[in-house]
Amino acid sequence: MRAGAESSGEVWVMVEAKADDGGVPPMPAAHPGEVPDMVAAAVCVVDEGGAITWANVYAQRLLGRDAAALVGRDAHDLLHRDQHGQPLARASCRMTEAFLARDARAGSGWFERGDGSLVELAWLVAPCAPADGHADTMVIFTGLHPGLEGPGPSAELGPTLSELERLALLAETTTQLTSTLDTDEALRRLVRLVVPRVADWAVVDLITELDEVERAIVVHYEDGAFVTREELQGPMPPVPENSPMPLSRALRGAASTLVTPETYQGPPDTGVAIEQQRLFEETGMVSAAIAPIRGVRDVLGALTLGRSKGRAPLTGADLSLLDDLTRRTGLALDNARLYQRQRKVAETMQRHLLAQLPSVPGLQLTARYVPAPDDSQVGGDWYDAFTVADATTALVIGDVVGHDLDAAAGMAQVRSMLRAYAWTHHEPPSAIVQRLDASMTHLTGVPTATLVFGKMERNADGTWCLTWTNAGHPPPLLITHDGRADYLTEDHGLLLGTGLAPTRSDATLTLPPRSTLVLYTDGLVESRDRPIDHGLDQLRKHAASLAHRPLAAFTDLLLERAQSGGRRNDDDVAILALRTPEAETTHNLRSERP
Repeated sequence: MRAGAESSGEVWVMVEAKADDGGVPPMPAAHPGEVPDMVAAAVCVVDEGGAITWANVYAQRLLGRDAAALVGRDAHDLLHRDQHGQPLARASCRMTEAFLARDARAGSGWFERGDGSLVELAWLVAPCAPADGHADTMVIFTGLHPGLEGPGPSAELGPTLSELERLALLAETTTQLTSTLDTDEALRRLVRLVVPRVADWAVVDLITELDEVERAIVVHYEDGAFVTREELQGPMPPVPENSPMPLSRALRGAASTLVTPETYQGPPDTGVAIEQQRLFEETGMVSAAIAPIRGVRDVLGALTLGRSKGRAPLTGADLSLLDDLTRRTGLALDNARLYQRQRKVAETMQRHLLAQLPSVPGLQLTARYVPAPDDSQVGGDWYDAFTVADATTALVIGDVVGHDLDAAAGMAQVRSMLRAYAWTHHEPPSAIVQRLDASMTHLTGVPTATLVFGKMERNADGTWCLTWTNAGHPPPLLITHDGRADYLTEDHGLLLGTGLAPTRSDATLTLPPRSTLVLYTDGLVESRDRPIDHGLDQLRKHAASLAHRPLAAFTDLLLERAQSGGRRNDDDVAILALRTPEAETTHNLRSERP
């Protein structure tokens, strides 16, 4: 029996009986099966094939199964489980390994009772040689729940991980954390890997890029579910320079250490110590281990794993596992932060390159730019509107193929070239785009791009006329004030950069009074979970229903509804929207013309 185990616990003795002829031997008077009748212990007899051949009343009570449910069943498949109740692979079963090695070994494990509940037991395997000559193996299980009323985790042993389980946990941690570049998602994955496998509580304190401390995560595993204690999360006091308290030292990069509630029972020396007192009082942790989360150059935070009453305290043996976990966490957070910095630079660059919309008498103009979600990269989407030398108003929506800084830089080059051609050449949109296409591959590093380029001109009668050309881009959407919405699909040509020098043409349309024209990029209508045709149909319906809204509200709601139903854009989204004036305003503008 393991040292320190309570003597009041039940003992389960499992005997693996082996016969020289490979069969199941009869049960003579001296057979180990008689042992259960001499001691108040739960005993099963298992043949060399692993099947249970006999179980006494103690074993039946311990496992919550009668003899009929035990005899003839494979002991490993029927009983052995991991701490989550999942079937345990034979290759991971230390008890099976001990049977095969036939030497004295000790360990602990989880076993499933007849009602589906788990009981955790310490076990001791010892080979023995009974008088009848059979090579038997005796396994003694010590449980700490007399009477088996409400079996639960062992208060003495806790979930000790085998070396194989430890390596599997570290390998899974590496895979899970390196497969995301989102800091919050990486921390959520870490918590679900270590709780409840290693601890009941997980607490993550992060040092932000402004050198402030934030308690980002306080999570508890209770009744089979993860419970977030949001009231314990939030800003923390600054890291003290000289405090000897464990969390303060960890946030300065000191080695991992074990902590108990008594550690913080004295007068607090800093604000961090006050928060730690509150943490232990609110969570009820009886033991904890704290380790720094180190990046390549800096300390990024600290990880605290805690156990509640009813589980064995964390020991020094757990610190090496904690150090391995935080080392992997630090590398993952470093990569995520580096990615976020780069992405922020690209997004800032792109926003600064996007044009300020001109003020055009009689027209309303608005634009929106929404970067892709965190698990994607900034793209080359852009919008533009500017007054041309011939007194027309140019409108552009475009998308440069590529991602991140390359796409943003390529977008800036294409946008500048298009502006220059439009200003210096008083030509139709198709001719301007033809010039851009011919020079783009020679003067820029952009492989391909799509765009819609149009010119708005006021007619003599005060109405507004749109002339445009489309180079492989989603078609503009025109919505009348009475809610009719149609795509402008005329003169849809090839995208830019193909090297084919296609002949491009223009389309012309007089826009009705109080109508809305929407130019957009494909991120608004296309995603991994739906085809673009479906997105176009939804956009048309949403736009029609919003036709009466003010232009700014129309654009915001269009974005919101396009991402409804849990859908998020996988790509950047750029929108340029304009609205023509009312008929009365159109008449007034006409009378003002010289």
